[in-house]
Amino acid sequence: MAQIESLFVTRLYRARLSEQGTPIDANELAGSCYSIAEDDEAGQAWCEENGYPGYTSYASLTDLPWRFPIFADLVTALDAHVAAFAEDLEFDLDDRALVLEDLWINILPEGGTHSSHLHPHSVISGTTYVAMPDGASSLKLEDPRSARMMAAPTRKKDARRELQPFIYMKPDVGDVLLWESWLRHEVPMNMAEEERISVSFNYKWE
Repeated sequence: MAQIESLFVTRLYRARLSEQGTPIDANELAGSCYSIAEDDEAGQAWCEENGYPGYTSYASLTDLPWRFPIFADLVTALDAHVAAFAEDLEFDLDDRALVLEDLWINILPEGGTHSSHLHPHSVISGTTYVAMPDGASSLKLEDPRSARMMAAPTRKKDARRELQPFIYMKPDVGDVLLWESWLRHEVPMNMAEEERISVSFNYKWE
């Protein structure tokens, strides 16, 4: 009898941020994000020059945990979540650690998108969700084999989840999602009238 098994699995970690560390108030975190965005003239200028919709601190601020204690609490929680994910991935870290490389704010207005990308030079990347109004876009994850499928036919619309070319994850406020940094992903157009707020991050091996 034929045997078929799944190989080379892509793992995705999803949990409530509050499961680790000090509970973080989403409203306070949202207020901190807006306060930083309002004061970050360099970030505002970068977004305008690069056609980035809304606001991101990615290119301007590297010290959010120092600026606001709530971000320091956030990093403590993220460290624990990343450690749990690394254990699930069965990484042999060779007595080295996965440490936070960068952490940045994303405020995406109605109609805003973040095109498909990956995070080179990092090991684990992720996002925690601060504001997800009705209609806010999901996270779209791409099958990493897509570029190698060449002449393969498309999948059936009702294909099993692990065979879908794209997976859409609809996170809730207070969720944290983690994935390996080579996994290509994007944020489709935000159809909500209100802004979608998230905090993204990368962890490196050192």
